[in-house]
Amino acid sequence: MGLLLFIILAAVQAAFFWRIFQKAGYPGAWGLVSLIPFASVFVLGFLAFADWPVERRTNPRDFD
Repeated sequence: MGLLLFIILAAVQAAFFWRIFQKAGYPGAWGLVSLIPFASVFVLGFLAFADWPVERRTNPRDFD
C-alpha cells in the first residue's frame, strides 16, 4: 500500500512540475527531474531565479 501511494504522489509531483515548466516556456520533460531525490529543491530554485523564456516573449517593456 505504501509503495503504491509513493508512486501516485511521485507521478502527481512530476505532472505539476511538468506543467510549471511548460508555463515558464521550458520543455515540460524537465519536470521529470523532480523525481530525483532532493532535486526538486534545486528545480524550484532554478525556476525562482531563472529568466523564463515566456517572459522574454511577452514582456511589454521589450516594445519600448
